[in-house]
Amino acid sequence: MPLERGYLSHVYWVVDRNGATQEAGGMIEESYLTINVNGYTLASMMSSPIDQEALAVGFLYNEGVLRDYSEIEQLQVDEAVGCVNVQLKTRNVHLRRQMILTSGCGGGMTFQQLSAQRGRVETEFTTTTDIILDRLEELRDAATLYNKVRGVHTAVLCSETDSLYAAEDVGRHNTVDKIAGKVVKDGFDPRNCILITSGRISSEMIGKANRMNIAVVVSRTAPTSISVQLAEVWEICLVGYARRDAMRIYTHPERLGLK
Repeated sequence: MPLERGYLSHVYWVVDRNGATQEAGGMIEESYLTINVNGYTLASMMSSPIDQEALAVGFLYNEGVLRDYSEIEQLQVDEAVGCVNVQLKTRNVHLRRQMILTSGCGGGMTFQQLSAQRGRVETEFTTTTDIILDRLEELRDAATLYNKVRGVHTAVLCSETDSLYAAEDVGRHNTVDKIAGKVVKDGFDPRNCILITSGRISSEMIGKANRMNIAVVVSRTAPTSISVQLAEVWEICLVGYARRDAMRIYTHPERLGLK
């Protein structure tokens, strides 16, 4: 049974060299979500059953289906069925074939396709390494589900002084889509912000940052080779292995005051 939204209760065995005991705890909840647009099933994905409206809006925005929240005529979340139904004001929307996504994977495009698809980020935003290290606290504070049962990713969008938006999900891509959905719904411009995530930065992840015009992307873990190449071309400062007192800057260190 649910403890609260996002995780479920479970009794498990804890075993160590001193013996075995049973404990009552929790496990992260994963559910199937379908996104329908204008009556057409666009995507089906595994996700956490929280912030589903934000996930749908952010996914549509990052996939180029949606440019502004005002383009939505009606949006309905059906938690019982596990779907979000979106009706756009225009019926003349090009929808590519249905996408079936796991909780850990995105679309899968080559460097050439991605780099040609989008240009450099439209911002001259710069910050400092000290601010990056300070803002890592925001990621830890936002990881409420993770701190209770583990097994979930977290992302935060920060200004240089505060956390502005946060999201958790079993899928690292989904956390960024949820951030995008909240930003789009509020009409907020994130180009002078920092995106921090607990997950690996893949080509799809850096592509979502580019779509939002975010020039500084930070991860607790590693970037992939294509994400580094794309960040270089798109003039995004990509930071990996960010810890309490250290980080690795892979591209455009000048955005953090380094030359």
